[in-house]
Amino acid sequence: MRASTVRKVATVFGGSGFLGRYVVQRLAHEGYVVRVAVTDPAGARFLQTQGRVGQIVPLAASVADAGAVARAVAAADLVVNLVGILHERHAGDFRRLQAEGAGTVARLAAEAGAERLVHVSAIGADPASPSAYGRSKGEGEAAVRAAFPQAVILRPSILFGPEDQFFNRFAGMARLLPVMPVVAGETRLQPVYVGDVAEAVVAAAREDAAGRTYELGGPRVMRFREVLRFILDATGHRRRMWDVPEGLARLQARLGEMLPNPPLTRDQLLMLARDNVASGEAPGLMELGIAPKSVEAVVPGYLARFRPGGGRRPVLAG
Repeated sequence: MRASTVRKVATVFGGSGFLGRYVVQRLAHEGYVVRVAVTDPAGARFLQTQGRVGQIVPLAASVADAGAVARAVAAADLVVNLVGILHERHAGDFRRLQAEGAGTVARLAAEAGAERLVHVSAIGADPASPSAYGRSKGEGEAAVRAAFPQAVILRPSILFGPEDQFFNRFAGMARLLPVMPVVAGETRLQPVYVGDVAEAVVAAAREDAAGRTYELGGPRVMRFREVLRFILDATGHRRRMWDVPEGLARLQARLGEMLPNPPLTRDQLLMLARDNVASGEAPGLMELGIAPKSVEAVVPGYLARFRPGGGRRPVLAG
């Protein structure tokens, strides 16, 4: 068989999510046949337009189902695990998906003979974290390393991009609320562009990255209060910033957990108590050959729809 006819196969768990759609697009551009392993294959069909006919294949595979995972990784050259949740729908979801599920993917990818595994974790992953999210991410990393020592682990900070649930959410609040509530305003964040993280996944598939852990942050560290001020300026809404008392924030988080998509949870409050920035002790985007894009260069463009008049008229300074 000639080399030009050899098909590279990549299996991407969580490929229909915010980061996943960018990863799938880039892998297809690299020539991979991409299996998009998700719990809802019908919801992933929109990705098929990102490649040639038959190049992108959605399939049903939860990381909690070992049999489905084994079928999804069979004969794959590259396996990418992007599965992550911000809140639990059922008790134990963090551990089931982000710790045990990560280990299952790594173990079965190794057994299937996959050449490379890229596991996307998060800054703040720590088995000793007070947050269940942070603990499960740290336990997941340990499980991946034990099962697939040459895996590449990527730890991004807060992701931003047109479909994000961070800048968009607060921009929506700026449009609707008379004040901008501030929780943990002094916590430092290092927002990173979703496209840069997707490029990092592709770059991490190179053999010279095997076994390494990368921390991915954007070019600017911002306090949470600065992020909110940036959003207000970008959307042209003049709002007073109001520091939410700690007790009230905990009460709101507890009540919010009763909603299907809570705006804030008690576990997220624990995460917000810690800075979410690269430590400087691990390689990052630059070591992968990626110059990170700034918040200022990307975010105002997609927040324009939140401006007065839907962005159709200019925002007056002053």
